[in-house]
Amino acid sequence: MGRTEYYNDPAAPKANTLIPASNLLVVDETGAILLQHRRDTGQWALPGGAQDIGETAAECAVRECLEETGIIAEVTGFLGIYTNPNHIVAYSDGEIRQQYENTYIGRPIGGTPTVNDEADGVRFVPPADLDRYDIHPSMRQQIRDYLAGTYPYLG
Repeated sequence: MGRTEYYNDPAAPKANTLIPASNLLVVDETGAILLQHRRDTGQWALPGGAQDIGETAAECAVRECLEETGIIAEVTGFLGIYTNPNHIVAYSDGEIRQQYENTYIGRPIGGTPTVNDEADGVRFVPPADLDRYDIHPSMRQQIRDYLAGTYPYLG
């Protein structure tokens, strides 16, 4: 399913859903951050996705990380709640979603970076190299908050 992201765009369509999602900002022992290259947008992002019934938000973040990157991680902290009503994601099936993401901090405990049907690239990126990557502004804000130590973000 295709998707188009709108960020602070007055031409964005009006949202028709709000679905809780969780991201996991995984940091390895060198301080590098786990990113995936999304097939649907062509941008680099933190692993994350919609929460399933029967799981906690933190469990969702860990599951999505494994599914999207091949990395087994554990939650070590909480980065924030990101609910910008000006971040809209329009899906090709007609769903138009307002951002609602709980973002956790984690560390890898196993697995190997693996491409899949959602990501055609997975790697740990040193903070000094992040500017070389096309990262959506909402993800960049989350990474910036982590690197600056300005969390938890409650917006």
